[in-house]
Amino acid sequence: MSSDDSFVDRVSSFVSDNRRGIVIGVAAAAVAVGGVAYYVASSRGLGGPADEESLMSGKKKDKRKKKHKKSVKDKDGPILEERKPKVDEESDDAPPLTEEQIQGLSIEERKSLAASLKQKGNDTYQARNFAQAAEFYTRAITVSPQPEPVFYSNRAACYVSMEPPQHEKVVEDCNEALKLDSRYVKALNRRGTALEALGRLEDALRDFTATTILGKFQNDAAGRSVERVLEKLSKKKAAEILSNRERRLPSHTFVSAYFSAFRPRPLPVLPESPSTGDNTLILALEALGASDYAHSFSFVNEAIEQGISWEHGRAEALNLRGTFKFLIGDTDGAKVDLEESVQLQPSLTQSWVKIASVYMEQGNAAKTFEAFEEAIKYNPSDPDIYYHRGQVLFIMNEFEKAAENYTESSKLDDMFVFSHIQLAVAQYKSGDIGKSMATFRRTLKAFPDRSEPQNYYGELLLDQQLFQDAVEKFDRAIELERLKNPPNVLPLVNKGLALFQWKQDIEAAERCCNEALGSDPECEAAVATLAQLSLQQGKIDVAVRMFERHTELARNEPELVNALTYQYASYAQLHFIEQYPDLASQLRQMARSLV
Repeated sequence: MSSDDSFVDRVSSFVSDNRRGIVIGVAAAAVAVGGVAYYVASSRGLGGPADEESLMSGKKKDKRKKKHKKSVKDKDGPILEERKPKVDEESDDAPPLTEEQIQGLSIEERKSLAASLKQKGNDTYQARNFAQAAEFYTRAITVSPQPEPVFYSNRAACYVSMEPPQHEKVVEDCNEALKLDSRYVKALNRRGTALEALGRLEDALRDFTATTILGKFQNDAAGRSVERVLEKLSKKKAAEILSNRERRLPSHTFVSAYFSAFRPRPLPVLPESPSTGDNTLILALEALGASDYAHSFSFVNEAIEQGISWEHGRAEALNLRGTFKFLIGDTDGAKVDLEESVQLQPSLTQSWVKIASVYMEQGNAAKTFEAFEEAIKYNPSDPDIYYHRGQVLFIMNEFEKAAENYTESSKLDDMFVFSHIQLAVAQYKSGDIGKSMATFRRTLKAFPDRSEPQNYYGELLLDQQLFQDAVEKFDRAIELERLKNPPNVLPLVNKGLALFQWKQDIEAAERCCNEALGSDPECEAAVATLAQLSLQQGKIDVAVRMFERHTELARNEPELVNALTYQYASYAQLHFIEQYPDLASQLRQMARSLV
């Protein structure tokens, strides 16, 4: 588990703890990797305007009983408004009044006639004669002395219920209803459903978001609609972006964390008469050792194109190129290179371990463990195998088995710090906090000049809300990282998160994140945390810009979908503020009160 992954866990926990406050501004989702939960506020159904009641029953609802909410799939169709006792239907077949006849009626007569026609529409709708019901609502609209939003909304309900549904007409009628009453929640929800059916997902998301906020987050159905549309929209946009975007390496922090999870190996010995490609491979490996990842990637591509003269060297080159392909999100290309690497040199266990990582990324656990077994078959004494198998077990929440593998890795090489750290974390996750803290203290003593034990220990202290102790560990990690060039900036971001949780000191948290971005402008964790902090302050416009940046930095489809979820949720709520400016301050106050 890299330091970057651990930070993700911390922010995920932070999001979970502050979920209701965060959802006011945007979808609550785990930073950088997977896990989306949007508007997870307590919900008890949507309240509409006070003068509306269901048409599906002439009786008042028993508030003590929970009723199934009607939909177009129910035999009696979706809910309409203002159910009243039936009226005389003798004139149902009478032709519509002419314009001249309508103008000859008094205002009161027109109001009475419109109400009668609407009631006939309600009764006809309940009889499932949707076309006739729509006609009655049309006549009610025509004779009414002033436009009534409910007439348009009820007619839209008829169009929804027709076979096939006439979604365009639903949108048109809801548009008219909302011109008359911009806070007409049922029209917003109905239009959102039609827009979703038409594939206009961004517009649908805006309507469902407005429905949720205007309902004060008390409607679980609207919240589920937001989740559903966000998922569709984010996946669609992610596919479009990935089909057109040039693959590139993620942040320096992320790449460093990945390579540091493997023990360093000596440079391969060149043949007596090395080729140009052989020498270029050495340049690639030397650049890797200097953490110059962009040049390392470039050099290894050149080396393979130039031709490498001996099998071990080509296996090493394919291992390195496959690793970089994996990091840029090209899992299929990575798999091809890594498999060719082990065909050339089956004993290159690092390639087997990375093949396991590719399978895990693809969700194939069986193949993942087969790759580890192949690695063990060729070199059972390689500690990297057990460390990375422990990582997979950790991801699968098999913490005790993970701890066994970390312990085996440390027995084979006691000087690899991450095996000790991850053992302590696995013990903590298993609930053995005392043993975990003891493991960390031994690790801190054994590796006094390494920042990673300080950072991870700080995270576990933060999880126990031992804020001052956690910040002290993060400060020590930051101090040690500043000796490097470039430093790992995750301790800075962790400190910012700790200061916010401890003291609600948003300014200090922002300073930490901005300092991190000064060293690593592509640090996804810092960008995502700044976006969340902006939401806590109600600065949705600032959060939008940060989420757009987060989308640019996303490495693969899961990360991109997650980033886009935040981004489009923020767009929808920014649009809400533009449409309902008088509610903007109320929304921000709600966000602050819920943190």
